[in-house]
Amino acid sequence: MSTDNTKQLRKQVAPYEKSNTRDSIIQIVNTIVPFVLLWYLAYLSLDISYFLSLGISVVAAGFLVRIFIIFHDCCHHSFFKNRKANKVLGTITGILTMHPYEQWQHDHSVHHATSSNLDKRGTGDIWVLTVEEYLQASFWTRLAYRLYRNPFVMFVVGPVYVFLIKNRFNRKGARKKERINLYITNIAIVTLIGLLCWAIGWQEFLLVQGPIFWISGAAGVWLFYVQHTFEDAYFEEDVHWEYVKAAVEGSSFYKLPKLLQWLTGNIGYHHVHHLSPRVPNYKLEDAHNHSAPLQNVPTITLATSLSSLKFRLWDEQNKKFIGYKDIKSLKSVSVHTKPGI
Repeated sequence: MSTDNTKQLRKQVAPYEKSNTRDSIIQIVNTIVPFVLLWYLAYLSLDISYFLSLGISVVAAGFLVRIFIIFHDCCHHSFFKNRKANKVLGTITGILTMHPYEQWQHDHSVHHATSSNLDKRGTGDIWVLTVEEYLQASFWTRLAYRLYRNPFVMFVVGPVYVFLIKNRFNRKGARKKERINLYITNIAIVTLIGLLCWAIGWQEFLLVQGPIFWISGAAGVWLFYVQHTFEDAYFEEDVHWEYVKAAVEGSSFYKLPKLLQWLTGNIGYHHVHHLSPRVPNYKLEDAHNHSAPLQNVPTITLATSLSSLKFRLWDEQNKKFIGYKDIKSLKSVSVHTKPGI
């Protein structure tokens, strides 16, 4: 992508970078209010049938994902024009989604600044090894990597570890305001859970919140995973890495059914979001539709996204993700192409 094309693309997206207070407030109302009502309805339904309560919890989980997108926008200061308003709402939605605002904002900012950069992996992203790194790794590193990328670990165990354990501790080198924000978030979470357990009973709380927590957590991890793990993604060493290419080629357009698109806050337009994080979630679709280059990016659907589960390693030679089984064929090609063989 040339410098002129890069400038033109940024220029086309710029008009969508301003939030609209009215639209933001409407989104708060049509997201948080239904979530609270659904949570309470799931609790009331326990007296009728747990299967009914579970069904309501599934819907509530969808709204919790949408709450996370509001939190996510606040971390980018794109939900409101006022930075303090973003911080206040971000902290509140962070409590509901069990994410400390300041800490997650730091890690996610690093993710945006280094996404698809092979020399700057490790913060705010999913662990990715290249084929060469995997082949040179020790047995224990390979085992850890295979466990990490196993679907059960990533989507079942992963949310529990990240939300309940990792998010409860400060990162090394955290600033004072980041540490304080995490303490406030932890205290608020414990207080909220304590009050609910006192009011309705700990068993009832777990029966309602357990499914909501796990389903929304697994969905969140899946969205992040699939939007950066597709066959012809983009990864480059720092010397060749380009921000715009990493955004439009290293982030997919996850084309979801309208209902799921709404519940996930348009985050399927991930290429637009990575190109310009200041675009609020409710303007991502418009930015995509009014920019021809953004409509010609890697596109995946619910059906085709399932293939991402087989992608394990980044093949630097062929510029694509491959599975563990593909390593044998790569070795075979390497042997047969050696001079004199």
